[in-house]
Amino acid sequence: QVQLVESGGGSVQPGGSLRLPCAASGSIFTNYAMSWHRQAPKKERELVAFITATGASTKYAASVKGRFTISRDVAKNTVYLQMNSLKPEDTAVYCCKLPARKYWGRGTQVTVSS
Repeated sequence: QVQLVESGGGSVQPGGSLRLPCAASGSIFTNYAMSWHRQAPKKERELVAFITATGASTKYAASVKGRFTISRDVAKNTVYLQMNSLKPEDTAVYCCKLPARKYWGRGTQVTVSS
């Protein structure tokens, strides 16, 4: 079974940036698309970004498009979420997922506040 471990969360002021890595164990990572999701308090979990197995195609939620970038490093078995121009409404727990196998990481907290 693949383990997914997120890191890089923390507190940042509005307008700031964070980069969230999601490290995957096992070579299976290279064969599958990956995604990032988030869940804010009292809200449903939402898909933030998606990247295909090759990295050739990406998709974003409308709320983050133009501010967030998903990427992957096959050599490091890691998928990244670069978050720029952060807003208070981006505050949430961010989790990565391997959708084809329904594997989830435990998540990392991101708080955007002045």
